[in-house]
This record gives sequence, C-alpha cells and structure tokens, in this order.
Amino acid sequence: MAGDVFDNANPSAASQKQLYTFLQRARERAPRLNLIVIAGNHDSPGRLEAPAPLLRGHGTHVIGHVQRDAAGAIDVERMVLPLSDGAGAVRAWCLAIPFLRPGDVPRPAPPAAGEGEAEAGGAAAPDPYLAGIALLYRQALEVALARRQPGQAILAMGHCHMVGGEMSNDSERRIVIGGTEMLPAGVFDPRIAYAALGHLHLAQRVGKQEHIRYCGSPIPLSFAEVGYRHQILRVDLDGEALGEIAALTVPRGVELLRVPAKPAPLEQALAELAALELPEAEPQAQPFLEVRVRLDAPEPGLRARVEAALEGKAVRLAKIETSSAARGAGAAPLTLDQLDQLQPDDIFRRLYLQKFSAEAPPEQLSAFAELMLEDKAA
Repeated sequence: MAGDVFDNANPSAASQKQLYTFLQRARERAPRLNLIVIAGNHDSPGRLEAPAPLLRGHGTHVIGHVQRDAAGAIDVERMVLPLSDGAGAVRAWCLAIPFLRPGDVPRPAPPAAGEGEAEAGGAAAPDPYLAGIALLYRQALEVALARRQPGQAILAMGHCHMVGGEMSNDSERRIVIGGTEMLPAGVFDPRIAYAALGHLHLAQRVGKQEHIRYCGSPIPLSFAEVGYRHQILRVDLDGEALGEIAALTVPRGVELLRVPAKPAPLEQALAELAALELPEAEPQAQPFLEVRVRLDAPEPGLRARVEAALEGKAVRLAKIETSSAARGAGAAPLTLDQLDQLQPDDIFRRLYLQKFSAEAPPEQLSAFAELMLEDKAA
C-alpha cells in the first residue's frame, strides 16, 4: 500500500478501524500474505506508524517515516523488507520508502572542486532534495543486494510525483518542496525489477516503462475520476526478473454521475436533471451526483432550483459546480500600493467583472453595501 492510506493527517476513528479491519481480514484469508504499508503526503507518519509493533506480529510492516540514530545516521535497513512466498521462503526484497520531506533525505557529499560545473557553459547544480532521494534509494538498494540470494527479486515502493505523471483534478494535493515537484525515473536502478508508486490517482506507467507504475487509487476520490479504471495490480516475478503484470479491476460500489456531461446554462441543466431516470435504491446505494452549471450572473436560488428538479429521484446531490462563460484577458495585476488605494466596493466590482465579464448590477452592489454595513456594526 503505497501511501495516502488516509485522506488527511487526522483520520477519524471509523477510518482507522476500517484500515485495521481490512488488514486483519486480509491476513485471515491469506495467512502467508506479506503486507507492507508506507506513508504518503496525506498521512501523519507518526500516527500511521504508532501501531506498527502490534501489526508486525500479524505480518504487516508499516513504514511511516525515516528514523535516525543518535548520531543522525538514517536507519536504512528497517526500510528493506523480505517478501516470502506461500511456503514462507524469501523470494524477494522490498525497498519500502515512505513520502520523503527535505529533512528525511541524506545529504550527498559535496562535489569536488570543479565537479559541480558543466564542461561547457556551466549547468545548474543538482537539486539537493532530488539528489538526497536518489541517494536514499541507492543506499536501500545496496542493503537489499547484500541480503538477497540468487533468484530473489528486488522491488521498490515510493510515494512521489514522477516526471510526466498525469494528475487528476480536485483530489490530489500537489507536492512542491523547495521548488521541486517531480522526480525522474532514473532514481530507480535498473536492478530493481518493479517500482510500485503511490500519489497519482490515475493508473499509469512512468516514462512508458512497464516496470515503474502507479496502480492508481482503488476508488474515485473526485468527480474528475468518473472515467478512470480503478484497479490494483498483480505483479508476477520470475526469479529476479519481472514477469506478467495484470490489472484487477475494483468494482465501483456507488456510481458517480455528472449532469450535464459538460457545463451548461442553468435551464438546460435543470431540464436534464428533470429527465433523469434512475432505478429505486437504498439511500446508501444511490449514486452521487455533480451538477455542472454555467452562469452568466450570480444565481442566489441555484441550490433550491436544483433540489426541486431532483425531487423524488434516487440520487444524492454531492456537488454543484459553477463556471462562467469564456472571459477576456482580464485586467492587469495590481501592485500592493494600488490595492491599498481601492475601497471594498471597488474590489467587488473588479472581481465581478473578472468572473462574469459584465458590470455588477445595482442590486448586487446594494447587497454588498448592506453586508459591509452589517460587518462594521458588528
């Protein structure tokens, strides 16, 4: 499980119970199953790893963060874990590297005089964060190479955004640290048979390489993922080499609907909602719905009109997405001094013009003025 086990760093008790129940049931159904969990950028490393001693006794290894000894040296060996077959024999080794923050990575040795400069023209020095990640993977690989026996493969796990990786809208939290966002596929040594990655929700190969993959999220986490094929991957190993990779589709327990398919004017959207024909279903089985409306002006009664169009239909309204008609280039950005000279109603006028490509009508200006007076009175 390559990270982002939970959606946020403070998951609910129900969410944590769901995870531990799954781990227990998986182990019961397959007693020889190797379970390895790493933390992602959404997870709290400490919270995720807190029950690790108990889980280890049931065959589950959790790596939440990078540990260092009193001298500051990284404990690389704890992140190199054996993978055994159904008979209990070690058949592979896994480099279980959690999401890495700048303080987690080792510092590469500084280059010798002249080595940091390109032979012609001088190239920028390598990013220390990227170089530290690559170094940690090399160190873990060296441990695995020293431990493995002939015929045992080496796998890698990571939680990161690789160069060329395709993001989904709405649900992924961008990883940007020190101006660095994406990692090159070169961090994975050719001797690594397979790299299982977490973070991106869309199942994809990295750099068109079969052995470096995101299996994607097992369930849709936003309406932008309606068209995704959610899956897990089964990877077969042939000794030290990669064998077959098979995608196992995860059934969608609850459907997601986007109506209209593309943002449309309100009257058209309401007509399509009224025409929806859905089979009766228990509340927990009813599909979630995102309504997509294009507005040319504010619509205070929007939600009430949408709910009226859905009256009696077996669907759960989850989101109303509003957008505006195509806008022009817009006004030039303001300096802080210019912004300081503007009054609140000036800012309101500018934002209205930017959003709707029209001047704010008198009733909107009047309502805004009333809000400002109430705020001052409070």
